[in-house]
This record gives sequence, C-alpha cells and structure tokens, in this order.
Amino acid sequence: MATNSYKNAMAISVGTSLVDVYTCPGATVATVIGLCISNKTSDSVFVDVKIYDSSATATCFLIKQAPIPVGGSLVVIGGDQKVILEAGDKIQAQSETAAALDIFVSLVQLA
Repeated sequence: MATNSYKNAMAISVGTSLVDVYTCPGATVATVIGLCISNKTSDSVFVDVKIYDSSATATCFLIKQAPIPVGGSLVVIGGDQKVILEAGDKIQAQSETAAALDIFVSLVQLA
C-alpha cells in the first residue's frame, strides 16, 4: 500500500551555480505544495527556478530572472498551484549573485 509522507527540502546560500534543491527519489511521486525563496543580500537579486524532467531529459523554467527585492521573498509555488514530480525529476535554482538565496520547498511524497 502506498504511503504519503510530508517532507521539506532546503537549499541555503544559492548563488551563481545551478543547484538541485530537491530530487524526487526512485519509485516515488512528489507533489510540491510550496516553494519560497528569500533574498539574503543587501541588493535586489534575480532568480531562475527550473524543473528537470528525467523521463524526457528536458528542462523548463518555472520562473526566469524574477526579481526579489532587498529583504524580500518570492513564492513560486503555493496556494492553488501544485507541481507533480516523478522519480528522478528535480527542482533547480540559480541566482546571478553569489550566496544570495535561501530556498524552502514543502512537498508530499507518495511511495
């Protein structure tokens, strides 16, 4: 019988390198119910958030070059919006500024 598990994933001090924030484990489907990004710097920053689809070996943007003001945050997924990930799929993020962002993801895994 399949089991639902509530999980969190974090990426701290995300900067100019593309970072895997969350990778869906094998034999699992995940529903992302929240994704929040905060700006840790004293300047405005821009963020890209991507989904890598392992079965299609393709990447698409959820958001591209979205501005986050000083002391601000951006909710990329939340409310009525959900994202489904299959085994091997990834949420990835990147900024144009070094060590600029903290990212928090809330999800439900079905395994």
